[in-house]
Amino acid sequence: MSLDSQGILAAVTLAIYFPIFFFSARIAFRYGVGQKGWIILVIFTLIRIIGGALLVAAEEVRPVVTGLYIGGYALEASGLSPLLMSTLALLQQTTQTPDGQLKYGGAFRLLHLLGMAALVLTIVGISQSSSSSATTMRRAGVILFAVLYIIIVLGALVQWASRQQVMKYRKQTAPVDPLLLKQLLIAISVALPFLAVRTLYSVLSTFSSSTFITTDSTTTSTSNGALAKFNMFTGEWQIFLAMDLLMEYICVLVYIFAGSTLKLDQDYQLQDYEDYPLNSKPY
Repeated sequence: MSLDSQGILAAVTLAIYFPIFFFSARIAFRYGVGQKGWIILVIFTLIRIIGGALLVAAEEVRPVVTGLYIGGYALEASGLSPLLMSTLALLQQTTQTPDGQLKYGGAFRLLHLLGMAALVLTIVGISQSSSSSATTMRRAGVILFAVLYIIIVLGALVQWASRQQVMKYRKQTAPVDPLLLKQLLIAISVALPFLAVRTLYSVLSTFSSSTFITTDSTTTSTSNGALAKFNMFTGEWQIFLAMDLLMEYICVLVYIFAGSTLKLDQDYQLQDYEDYPLNSKPY
């Protein structure tokens, strides 16, 4: 059976994230469990691979298995959560002090819980689409995603404002070169506009319909006027491609490039001439 536009996009997602998975897994293995951002990025790629596989299978398997559609769409809608939380964890990495400690640990843990809450609400809202509270849960989840994104942007601005102080008080030996942390912050800042478009699409898609129903023959939603074209399930596939898939892929490529080129796992040593005060020379 031939795939429709959604099935083709699912197949493309499956194909492009296979190599990305191996790249991200290599980076995560390189940095270890101490840098959670890369591990969460691996989880994101797995979600995209599994979600794509489920949606392709949903269109190919006959008789129709409703659970494949529900699982695929639930993973598609909730994939924003690990991408936001990966960004959040990478942002926390930029708060590293000269002693190698990460600042604001409690605040970042609360924000990760916020992301998990949004994830749970989104998945439950789709998987229990027949429930009267399903739409409310999906909308609450996507609002929490938007709030988390805004907080990430504010956190990045705070880090930019304090970067000069970090460079001023760097020590002779530090776990990571502060210049590399600044470059990681640049990578996050480059990704943020694309992540904004992706987050906006989730909001528009979720509020474009009041119901989401998967039956044995099709997936339907009751669209709300002007927002109907943004619906993830029944809207225009060109918008889905541009505002969802492409934006995510650019963000992931930015992080993969940063993780591959920045040597965040190497100890930082000042140059020999920096071991001495500026007004004296070694003899």
